[in-house]
Amino acid sequence: MAVIKSVNSKEVLPVYPDDIPEEITEEDERSFFKIISTKLSDEQLQRVSIPPETYPKEHSVLAIHWHPEFVPMDTIRKRIDTTFPEQENSLIIPTQHNVLMQYDNFYGAEVDCYSRQFNQKVQLLLHFNQNRLERAETLKSMLDYTFTYRSSQLYDFMDTILKPVEGRMKIAARETGADTMLVHLVTVYVGKIKKLLETHENKVPPEMIKNKLLRNFFDTLREKYGHGLINRAQAFLKAVKTLVKAEFPLPYFYRTEEIIEEARSIGAGVVVPHPEQFWPILLAEYDIDGFEVWNPQSRKYTEFLISVIDKHNKRIGLSRRKLLIFMGDDTHMGEKVKDPIHQDEAKASREIGVQPAWKDLHIRKKLILAKMQKDDVINEYRERLT
Repeated sequence: MAVIKSVNSKEVLPVYPDDIPEEITEEDERSFFKIISTKLSDEQLQRVSIPPETYPKEHSVLAIHWHPEFVPMDTIRKRIDTTFPEQENSLIIPTQHNVLMQYDNFYGAEVDCYSRQFNQKVQLLLHFNQNRLERAETLKSMLDYTFTYRSSQLYDFMDTILKPVEGRMKIAARETGADTMLVHLVTVYVGKIKKLLETHENKVPPEMIKNKLLRNFFDTLREKYGHGLINRAQAFLKAVKTLVKAEFPLPYFYRTEEIIEEARSIGAGVVVPHPEQFWPILLAEYDIDGFEVWNPQSRKYTEFLISVIDKHNKRIGLSRRKLLIFMGDDTHMGEKVKDPIHQDEAKASREIGVQPAWKDLHIRKKLILAKMQKDDVINEYRERLT
């Protein structure tokens, strides 16, 4: 028996890394089917439909960057209506990764693409009116391809551990302090996950074939191995995933210009999410409607980016359509259906349409000067999409 102390506590965790059976157990099967299931229990549906906080004084709701994942849209609608019981002016459009989804009169998606000019993968939010759906067949084909290619990253992730890709593994182990026993534990279970995927390929919903499948499976091992050890395993997996994503071949994605051109051909709006993408895309002068200047992950330069957009709009005058300013809550509804103990707290706390930056006094002053308060943006962007 090996004894390992938890990194974050004095708890002593008995672990048997050398005795872990490499064959798949009934417990492994149960855990696997639990994490790939898209069927929600009545308890989960009830939990997801009720937000932790409501905003009865908020009359304007702008939400064009959020991910329904496998949560039913009627449950999401109930949550939104409860969150904003007095909403009067709203524009709410889902943006599932590389999949078109509808809410009220609009369709949306967040698409991965490749910008050759600065050799970087970027994301674009696409939104269009439901009456344009018949003209979106080519766009749907492009999204289908991108969805499939993006999903293949999971297999690269697993193969990095199982082959293994030595350079990546050594770097990840060094960065996280992973020892031989921890790497062995991770390798055995990743091997089981891959076998389960191959064995039950026809039963796995396509939307579940993504990197977080590994994280979700390892979370089911917490009761067996303790939080300390699984936290260390998760840190190691995250380090490996970061290396895999950094080296994932980008040219196989559609080029950014191709996605924008096809989106524009059906009258879709195009918004750049994630403020960290602001500068390269602004300088590339793509045909877009606006930028996200605030996101739960990117808040540092909001005021400055608003000023840049304001100056840009004043410089172009009436010669071109002005750039709009957006805030993105980037809510992932799938995170909310998990048991609270397994949730990523930062992601689980996000709410569709809740973007505090609109109310910040310093930011609001900038927005007023730029004539880009929330209602201004809602009305302008809705008009562009209609």
